Amino acid sequence: MVRSKFYADIKNVMEKDPAARNWVDVILFYPGFQAIVIHRLANWFWVKTKYLKWMGRFFSSFGRFLTAVEIHPGAKLGERVFIDHGCGIVIGETAEIGDDCTIYQGVTLGGTSLKKGQKRHPTLGSGVVVGAGAKILGPFFVGDNSKIGSNAVVLNSVPADSTVVGVPAREVVVQPDDTGKNYDSEFEAYGVSSPANDPVEVRLNTLIKKIQEQDQEIELLKKRLNYKDN
Repeated sequence: MVRSKFYADIKNVMEKDPAARNWVDVILFYPGFQAIVIHRLANWFWVKTKYLKWMGRFFSSFGRFLTAVEIHPGAKLGERVFIDHGCGIVIGETAEIGDDCTIYQGVTLGGTSLKKGQKRHPTLGSGVVVGAGAKILGPFFVGDNSKIGSNAVVLNSVPADSTVVGVPAREVVVQPDDTGKNYDSEFEAYGVSSPANDPVEVRLNTLIKKIQEQDQEIELLKKRLNYKDN
């Protein structure tokens, strides 16, 4: 089981990162892969032992020192999780990450509560992509195959198969390209790198256009009134 997960993690990196040339590269030079391997060891001590939980903390701290990725030994990671670049990632104690998720540098899966023994951190479903610098804060669920845009701040649950961006994060509508292909159904590096309609921006643009039309009508009415006065 451990060996199969190890090989699956290597294969996953090589499939998702075109810069990975071979398995030696992945093992020696990919901090995200190294962080996951060390975390699996730390998590074993944290979950399976009663008096050696400190070993889980030790390996967690060693992993942070080696990779600049901080994963609490109590966090739950699924299979084929891909941490790209990795630097600055923080994953809290009660965070859960589903299978086939992709997480980029600078991401925080953080908690907003100080109460011990409670779920404080988010749960990511399967196939979630979290863009660089995104912050997901709170004990809620991020639906399967959803995408979190870079630097988004997510404070509420995210529906499955959706894309969210902004501060605070809000759902956007991703438009198909000229061939009719829907970007939202494809893997997007860093969460969002395709045309998307922000509903707030759409409404603002509509209001601006309406105001411009009203200004034109007012100017037209002024000209007509001046003409009658003369």
